[in-house]
Amino acid sequence: MTVLRTIGLLLLAAVCEIGGAWLVWQGVREGRGLKFIAGGLVAGSLAWGMVVDGFRPDRFDITGAAVCLVGVSIIMLAPR
Repeated sequence: MTVLRTIGLLLLAAVCEIGGAWLVWQGVREGRGLKFIAGGLVAGSLAWGMVVDGFRPDRFDITGAAVCLVGVSIIMLAPR
């Protein structure tokens, strides 16, 4: 049962992460506004850990998050 629970939680986490990215996409690229962007940002795992669990990120966490944000910015803001 522990394996099934773990798989279920991983699937739920994946849905939340994809949902957060979709909300940011809708807010920025589709012009749906700051409410969508804010909803997508709250779905981020680092923000969740800091706010809910009291997690304090170290320099590697911050560097990794920055790399991800640069990558997302390139994808979302590139002229098409």
